[in-house]
Amino acid sequence: MKLIILDRDGVINHDSDAYIKSPEEWRPLPGSLEAIARLTKAGFRVVVATNQSGVGRGLFDLATLARIHAKMHQAVNQAGGHLDAIFFCPHPSDAQCHCRKPAPGMLEEILRRFEVEASSVTMVGDALRDLQAADTAGVRPILVLTGKGRKTMQAGGLPAQTIVRVDLAAVAAELAP
Repeated sequence: MKLIILDRDGVINHDSDAYIKSPEEWRPLPGSLEAIARLTKAGFRVVVATNQSGVGRGLFDLATLARIHAKMHQAVNQAGGHLDAIFFCPHPSDAQCHCRKPAPGMLEEILRRFEVEASSVTMVGDALRDLQAADTAGVRPILVLTGKGRKTMQAGGLPAQTIVRVDLAAVAAELAP
């Protein structure tokens, strides 16, 4: 089985320092929906792994998060793609949980549920915490330069095996030629 894990904000959709708090605020990045469709058509299982501390901070509730994700599912489906699952951590950054990236817990749970070896999986993210979680879980990290990606690259400190690509469309073109 081919499995790819995607961060949400900054990889699939526009990010916001004020959080994506409603379906109306969720807007796909150019080419991201088509990239997911390309991966789906090439036989990849596509899973989203996203920190959603806005829930833990009381900025929005789980029902609102479900509506945001329903909008994302619908947009991906309309583009010809499919999301196999969405995993999220609702805890605020000070919670010290094992599921919030950069901790590897969310990725380890994905690997367990889909019964795949970490070394065969790729994680695409725009923040250092995405790459650190991937590296710790044994998953191949790819940094995209959308969202926080350019700042992340400029700040340095990336895991040694990190691959850098301009956006999700470039990742899809490489993995699903």
